[in-house]
Amino acid sequence: MYQILIVEDDPSIATIIEEYLRFEGFSVTIASEGPAGLAQGLSGMFNLILLDVMLPGMDGFTVCQKLRENLDVPILMVSARQEDIDKIKALGLGADDYIEKPFTPSVLIAKIKAHIIRYERLKNTTKRTARISMGDIIIDTDTHRVFLENQEIELKNKEYELLLFFMLHPGSVFSRESLYEEIWGMDSMGDNTTVAVHINRLREKIEKDPSSPRYIQTVWGVGYRFSELV
Repeated sequence: MYQILIVEDDPSIATIIEEYLRFEGFSVTIASEGPAGLAQGLSGMFNLILLDVMLPGMDGFTVCQKLRENLDVPILMVSARQEDIDKIKALGLGADDYIEKPFTPSVLIAKIKAHIIRYERLKNTTKRTARISMGDIIIDTDTHRVFLENQEIELKNKEYELLLFFMLHPGSVFSRESLYEEIWGMDSMGDNTTVAVHINRLREKIEKDPSSPRYIQTVWGVGYRFSELV
């Protein structure tokens, strides 16, 4: 049984999500404050963490950052704040997705299932392929480590998954929508910001000149391609 941690200070919202999750067969734990959510999350017993942004004691951004320093499980942030800067900040801190309130519970459950399935699939894939290299980039999938010119670089979860996916499919062109479906596990429903943020952050970490990328190239009007000519 998959274990889900809900960190939400609104008891009515937490209860609704809990009921839907339990109906789908998940085990659920609820924390109503930031410090409690951090402590619960660091226990390592959860398969996914659903994290509100506005929390008493410690905001969700800080909780997410501290969790991501120790865990690689999916973290989904939820907030009534719809500004792009908040979404970019959450994704930059390592959140796997950013869900705006109000949301439809059934859509939220679908996202949770998709993230868990995608995470499990990635773990199984990396067990079969221990080392991938192209150009100056090496991915050691056994240890989840990435090296650029023999120097280790730190990637967040979805940055790592994007890079791994690109390197497993060099030369192929993928739209933002198809990348969202492949990496986040479900239809993008018109959300292109998430993919663009992760592509930009990944370029900043692996490209010598992110404005003129060597590896992750933009195919105008279509999407992105990982160059084989490196």
